[in-house]
Amino acid sequence: MSYTALYRNFRPLKFADMVGQDHITKTLRNQVISNRVGHAYLFTGGRGTGKTTSAKILARVVNCLNPQDGEPCNECEICKEILEGSLTDVVEMDAASNNSVEDIRSIRDEVNFLPTKAKYRVYIIDEVHMLSTGAFNALLKTLEEPPEHVKFILATTEPQKLPTTILSRCQRFDFKKIPENDIIKRLNIICNESNIKIDEEALKIIAVLSEGHMRDAISILERCSQEENTEIITTDEVKELVGLPKLEYINRLSRAILEKDTIKALEVIDDVINDGKDLYNYLWEVVKYFKDILVYKATNDLKLYSKEELEEIKKLADISEEQTLLNIIYELSDLENDLKWSSQKTIMFQTGIIKVCRQEFISSNNGSSIEKRLQLIEQKLANLDVNKAQPVEVEKVVSNIQEKKLKVENVEENKKETTQSSSNVQTAWKRVIDTLKRNGKIRLYTSLINTRINEVNDLVWEVEFPNGLTSFNEKILEDVNNKNELVAEILKVTGKQVHLRYKDLKKEGNSQSNTKSSINDLGIDINIID
Repeated sequence: MSYTALYRNFRPLKFADMVGQDHITKTLRNQVISNRVGHAYLFTGGRGTGKTTSAKILARVVNCLNPQDGEPCNECEICKEILEGSLTDVVEMDAASNNSVEDIRSIRDEVNFLPTKAKYRVYIIDEVHMLSTGAFNALLKTLEEPPEHVKFILATTEPQKLPTTILSRCQRFDFKKIPENDIIKRLNIICNESNIKIDEEALKIIAVLSEGHMRDAISILERCSQEENTEIITTDEVKELVGLPKLEYINRLSRAILEKDTIKALEVIDDVINDGKDLYNYLWEVVKYFKDILVYKATNDLKLYSKEELEEIKKLADISEEQTLLNIIYELSDLENDLKWSSQKTIMFQTGIIKVCRQEFISSNNGSSIEKRLQLIEQKLANLDVNKAQPVEVEKVVSNIQEKKLKVENVEENKKETTQSSSNVQTAWKRVIDTLKRNGKIRLYTSLINTRINEVNDLVWEVEFPNGLTSFNEKILEDVNNKNELVAEILKVTGKQVHLRYKDLKKEGNSQSNTKSSINDLGIDINIID
């Protein structure tokens, strides 16, 4: 007997068996009970959320000889034939491989014929967004006014790719991600019926890793259950099978970044490479880990981690600031994008981590700041016996301390605002350039490589070219369409409508050098101020 995948064996046969989509199953059952089933449906949502399952159940219940409370009986002749896939009146079509005009025309010709056994001819078209433009046009009229004996059920993960003419002709149901608790309940049922022994913590990890997709959760469970010499599935086995890097590697690199320890960071990367882990997946896990540190710092609550692991996260949360964690997440996300396009992933990864370790937004924990020292002095003064000290002297000391503290706070605040503003502008500019690359604007992208941005004021941004601005690049950048597109991208990223101007630093440097040389030849001592 051939093997059948777990997710197929445990596909729900009734609406009541489905989890996490009550807002949809309740409506569909009510329509069946009141005999008000529509002629065209559109099921949208992520993979493994129940779209195809709902379509199959709906196809059975509208044709069932003995429907019960809006559910198919799954016992009558029609239901059994549909379950076996032998009833020609219910047609399942994959639009990814049958997306031509001819495929849709064949359906359009078939709908004119009455069903052979069932009450309705039901067409389930999966991944409908893959149909060609011609195929959509061929489907329009039939979808709008099909014969009374025909029902259409369209399913897609990308509804935004469908023409509005198709969307307007269907009843749309949006399938949401399934909550983790519902996934765990369903996995427990599957484990009990399949004699699979698994830790409760391991089930939680599978539910989290599935990210709301039931089919993914069942597939991970199936992979874990196929391991030999395993009495019970543990959390470590789940992580190993799905290819997650060891949490030790992730924690060590995160600590090295927060402590600005470049050597330790590179050592961790070498260990990861020697262990055969994919650097892109590893970086993704590190980004998630920093996100979890940030969440824990804000809420003191996290899923997926054991008590020991939470202790390590707490230690990292205690030595970091929320803004620091946010900045690291942004930098690592940019590195993740760069890694996609690089042919030298190891070099790109190592240099990217070195850059993050040396960023100024990561505060060093060696020694204490002036502010902390001032706070310590204040605490010591507060503990003094004031009666034994000269009141005037104490007041004078306190006054001097407060004055120094105020000056320090003002300087640090101004420095912080300037640095943060400059950093935000440079980060926004890098995202604009990355977006141009992703959108295929290669000529515009290559013209802006290695450039820096200078925010002259709220209305003007100056693009600086350290290596010089060639006439070819200048022609591309001065093109009205290119300039408008660049300004539009800046508006998307920053929300600011700015005017751009270009500055050739190389040419200005040569000009200044020549001017100084000429003046020196005259024997005149003059300083040129930029």
